[in-house]
Amino acid sequence: MATFISVPLKKSSEVDLVKPLSKFVTATYPAAEEQADYIRSVEELNKLRKSALGRPLDKHESSLEILLRYYDQLCAVEPKFPFSENQLCLTFTWKDAFDKGSLFGGSVKLALASLGYEKTCVLFNGAALASQIASEQNLDSDEGLKVAAKYYQLASGAFGHIKDTVLSALNREPTMDISPETVGTLSLIMLAQAQEVFFLKATSDKMKDAIIAKLANQTADFYGDAFKQCQYKENLPKEVLPVLAAKHCIMQANAELHQSLLAKQKKRFGEEIARLQHATELVKTVASRYDEYVSVKDLSDKISRALTAAKKDNDFIYHDRVPEVKDLEHIGKAALVKATTITPPLSAKFTDLFEKMVPMAVQQSMSVYSQRKAETVNRLVGTMREATNLCNGVLASLNLPAALEDLSGDSIPQSIVEKARAIVQQGGLLSIEQLIRDLPELLTRNREILEESLKMLGDEESTDSELRSKFSQRWNRTPSGDLYKPLRAEGGNFRSVLDKAVQADQVVRERYNTHCEMIALLCKPEAELTAAIPSANPVKTLQGSEVVSVLRSQLAQLEEVKKEREGLEVEIKGVAFDMSSSFLTALAQDGAINEEALSMSQLDQSYGSYSQRVQASLRSQEELLGKVQASHQEFSKLKQSNSEANDREEVLKKLASAHDSYVEITSNLREGTKFYNDLTEILLKFQNKCSDIVFARKTERDELLKDLQQSIAREPSAPSFNVPAYQTNPAPTAADPTPAPRTVFQPQQPQVKAQPPQRPPPPAFTPQAASAPGNPPDNQPQPGNPPPMAPPSQAQGPPYPTYQGYPGYAYQMPMGYNPYAAYGQYNMPPAMQPNMQPYVPYQQAPAPGQGGFPGTPPTQQHPYTYQQQPQHPPHQPYYPQQ
Repeated sequence: MATFISVPLKKSSEVDLVKPLSKFVTATYPAAEEQADYIRSVEELNKLRKSALGRPLDKHESSLEILLRYYDQLCAVEPKFPFSENQLCLTFTWKDAFDKGSLFGGSVKLALASLGYEKTCVLFNGAALASQIASEQNLDSDEGLKVAAKYYQLASGAFGHIKDTVLSALNREPTMDISPETVGTLSLIMLAQAQEVFFLKATSDKMKDAIIAKLANQTADFYGDAFKQCQYKENLPKEVLPVLAAKHCIMQANAELHQSLLAKQKKRFGEEIARLQHATELVKTVASRYDEYVSVKDLSDKISRALTAAKKDNDFIYHDRVPEVKDLEHIGKAALVKATTITPPLSAKFTDLFEKMVPMAVQQSMSVYSQRKAETVNRLVGTMREATNLCNGVLASLNLPAALEDLSGDSIPQSIVEKARAIVQQGGLLSIEQLIRDLPELLTRNREILEESLKMLGDEESTDSELRSKFSQRWNRTPSGDLYKPLRAEGGNFRSVLDKAVQADQVVRERYNTHCEMIALLCKPEAELTAAIPSANPVKTLQGSEVVSVLRSQLAQLEEVKKEREGLEVEIKGVAFDMSSSFLTALAQDGAINEEALSMSQLDQSYGSYSQRVQASLRSQEELLGKVQASHQEFSKLKQSNSEANDREEVLKKLASAHDSYVEITSNLREGTKFYNDLTEILLKFQNKCSDIVFARKTERDELLKDLQQSIAREPSAPSFNVPAYQTNPAPTAADPTPAPRTVFQPQQPQVKAQPPQRPPPPAFTPQAASAPGNPPDNQPQPGNPPPMAPPSQAQGPPYPTYQGYPGYAYQMPMGYNPYAAYGQYNMPPAMQPNMQPYVPYQQAPAPGQGGFPGTPPTQQHPYTYQQQPQHPPHQPYYPQQ
């Protein structure tokens, strides 16, 4: 019967998956063990791509298994890596599967930084290879029929899946082979061929004629749908359309044939003849129009024999009326095939190489959750630290606890001594000044990294803009300005963070300048410190006072509150909860993650009790500070007041405040140093991201520029124009005889035309001398190529070429002999007539410098001539319908 249609595979350029994916793994997963596992998986994925796309594939199920396994791996990898033009940029280049040079329009090659594009093309190759495997099966065996039906349905499902997803996967115009119209047609073709396989199976099993007729009718319906969908499009090779039309007619004829057998069983002999006549018309249509593609000789003979027998029986025995075809009952339909649903994994041997890696949606949710968690921790810790600083400030303003320890008036209070020792142990002024000097260097380094990253984007964007303005609409890729918006926004955030950090550094520096003198005093030896503090007459009677005891008790309670806060801060920072399991569960159940609701619920559960304890600590401090202030007022009244005592107390207050400021400034500077160092790592990742996307864009730009240059080079320099007739067909003169045509072979035209006069025979010459025209004697051999001799009445002309390829003229024409001198009918000698070929009109344009063919100009014809179809009776349509 007919040859089954199979689809060629697309070809892909080589892509290195190892470098970009390994870089992402290294930056995202700090644990060495995880990094090693994932990098090994990346290498395996790269090897799998080379096996699936880097070599020719055999038409075997093992090759299809490799393709499907790679497709499954892409589906598993897609949610776990941020594949996009502005993140993990990988450019995949594929060629059109049907590119034959000029069969249809559109781009023959497309490069996109999209994993969805790679998945689409790989699935297309899987469907194409499935169609090839099915077409190679032996349809004379049950196993071959089973395998063919399976893979045609798989191919139909895969092409249908591409039709539904290709536009959303690419977000731009695809090549013609994967356009929705093309793959939709291919899906219908594969489904029709699967149904035809079931028809062949039913025929070989000799099932009931009613069932076979329905299967054939449904098959014809499928082929008809495919024919209608692609007959007005040039997205498939030109051989497909006639095969679909032929198969539609063949399957209709089969349906009518088997339905006629059913009618014969029911003794409806007129219906039998009508259906066989309709089947005969259908196979005649195929034989006359599509015999080049499909052979229906066996089917035609079978129908013809059945029709002859049926007519004979009806004419001599039954005399049943033969109805019109339109009055016949419609044949039912039975669809036994269905396009395979594409639900990964498609491969039976699939194992996820990145099974332990969580999807990007979960990673992003984890990142946002970590930010929310950090904000909660910082809020609670910051609240406690602010309260502690407030407490220290109030006590310093009251000169407590130094005022209670300085009742002697001469010695340094013990609290001041301890504070001075703590500052010296931490490095004193030298350490704090070193930290202050380091900050500008760290800031400058971060600014340079950020500005260099943004400069790379700006340079590439300006180059893209120049090429876009130069090539206009031909520069059909995503504008760099649109693509870099997220990166520029991210860079703007980094710049804003650095500006705020500069302001914070300035505040710390001003505070250090304010307390620098007192901090330096605390760093001096104890003797110098004692000498620097003014002395005062003590009020020794206050040493055993109840007010002093109450104040000391209240200060001890404040210290206890501050110690509790330090322990509480450690507990808050140590809270840990793995939200990945919750996010994975939500993703599996709902297909999406409501990160905010899940995160806030978990944070309330984890930090709710700590928040209550922080608030209780703040309330306790507030009550104690109120009591301390009231007790200090009583203490101040009892204490003897003089100017020396006031000066001494003022210095002690400044020293206590200087210690607290030193601790806070040192903490701020160290946090600032850590902040800048951490930001450097983040900015380096940002720089790598910018570098990667700029490199990918440069590669894409170079490839697109190369294609544009080749396209421009192939364009004609000027529009076509008509050459004047006198330049190509100069009029012949008497001095220049009409030369013989350069080419005398033309395809035979089926049209019936009036025959021009026959070519006259050349005069016969003997080697010795010219003889009179006439037939040579029978016993003399015919001269082969006599030396040319021109009649004296004609001018000598140029030598004529030998025409090797023209049948019947394997000789040289005589010099100066012009067979076209007269236009009347010549009477040829009888001996020459059997050897002469019919005159072939010369229709090609003569070579430059040659004269045109005299006489009536040839009829203008299309440059390509096709075999004219024989005329059919008016009642027979070009495309038979059921």
